[in-house]
Amino acid sequence: MRRLLLLGLVSVACREASQPLRLGTTYTVQQSGALTVVESLWTGPRLVTVIAPSGQILRSAASGDLDVVITHAPALEQRLLVGPGHALLRCPLVASRFAIVGPPADPARVAAAPTAAAAFRRIAAAGSPFVSRGDSSGTHVKELALWQAAGVRPAAGWYVESGADQAVTLHLADERNAYALADLPTFGKLRDLRLKLLFAEDTALTNPYTLYVVRQSGAEAAARTFAEWATQAGRAAILALHLPDGRPAFAARPGACVRAGATE
Repeated sequence: MRRLLLLGLVSVACREASQPLRLGTTYTVQQSGALTVVESLWTGPRLVTVIAPSGQILRSAASGDLDVVITHAPALEQRLLVGPGHALLRCPLVASRFAIVGPPADPARVAAAPTAAAAFRRIAAAGSPFVSRGDSSGTHVKELALWQAAGVRPAAGWYVESGADQAVTLHLADERNAYALADLPTFGKLRDLRLKLLFAEDTALTNPYTLYVVRQSGAEAAARTFAEWATQAGRAAILALHLPDGRPAFAARPGACVRAGATE
């Protein structure tokens, strides 16, 4: 009986070791260059990466279809993953910044605004075109929070939803001479745009990335190992990325993994 039990445990361990690790993450993580760093340096079980807006990734994780996720939508993470108990571990990773970008002429005078909310009010007051992702991504969720803080309900006449990823949205804004909210590292990689970085200096534009180990993961041991690696060597490698002007693309969010729901 003992021998059969040991054989069973070995069988389970081997089966988990042979399984790929299902990583769910967002277009912004991919298009900023952070995902390339992670995938190129990880030496553990093979990663199968799913890329989608944060809302979709978090719903997939809650359904048990992913083992680990990296997202940047704190409110959605709490509502869809942590609150219902679908997350086992929460690991602070890095943070970038959002920026308001727009046409070089800046007709709404966004660059002179005192806050991000004030900048959004100026865009609305001027009726200047604004292109939103409109896809329940972390960027879209942040944008909606800024409109709410500005006390503005975007109007159809000047507000357009692309329903697409960050790069496509920014190219559409460029074509329409419009404003948009952009993740700064992603914007820095799109060198063919006429859009200018107009406003980024507001703590409301902080963009925190968090890694979660999913409770229903079928590869929990590998997911825990990946999380530990990501918050050490992986984080350090991401922090080595720079914007075109030489500034760091990401800032550290120090700390080890904690039980999801616990206070950081």
